Amino acid sequence: MIFVKTDLEIESMRQAGIVVRDTLLKLEEAIKPGITTAELDNIAESYIVKCGAKPSFKGFYGFPASICTSINCEVVHGIPSKKIFLREGDIVSVDCGALLNGYNGDAARTFAVGNISEEAQKLINVTRESFFKGVENAKVGKRLTDISSTIQQYVESFGYSVVRDYVGHGIGKKMHEDPEVPNFGKPGRGPKLIHGMVIAIEPMVNIGDFTIKVKANDWTVVTEDGSLSAHYENTVAILKSGPEILTWSR
Repeated sequence: MIFVKTDLEIESMRQAGIVVRDTLLKLEEAIKPGITTAELDNIAESYIVKCGAKPSFKGFYGFPASICTSINCEVVHGIPSKKIFLREGDIVSVDCGALLNGYNGDAARTFAVGNISEEAQKLINVTRESFFKGVENAKVGKRLTDISSTIQQYVESFGYSVVRDYVGHGIGKKMHEDPEVPNFGKPGRGPKLIHGMVIAIEPMVNIGDFTIKVKANDWTVVTEDGSLSAHYENTVAILKSGPEILTWSR
């Protein structure tokens, strides 16, 4: 069931989105060679709590941390650890959620650690741009897969692939609501977009094949072929005036 939000509820989601946005900006400043992913998790949790919010991910389906930190070939759900140090040339995808006044915000970014390869930077850029190509179709009257198809076509035009096993989602009082928002598929399918829908659009893009596997910790998803992966996500409200990105600053 798709929960359509009132204007008042969307305003609450704007506030949650600001917390997520600013948390990611703080993490971007902190990311450098030598920092541990546990330190990043502490920074995120401390800031979210300082804002009067709660980390949405902590305890969600038993997840043990406040953010996901996925490095290089890790697609999503990397678990922060005191034993994992970021190294020069890595890329790290950080997924962050915050619950404020009963509503969730959710966003992800892939960051460079120091100087990275041109190949890695291109992957980050394409993944980010695929989101913005997709969100152009997040308009009242469009169909859900108009977003999905646009993302897939853009990504594949660079020879990359979009992950099939994990998708975006509706969001509101719950972190994951209907509908699912895939990053692939034919246009013109799925529910019609209406004013008040709020969805998390999140391309997950691999340089290599789209097939993935889950590591022995039962959380961390990696590319089957070991290729680099990037992730870019924002919470988006569908409004009569057009899409509003609730977790974006630049």
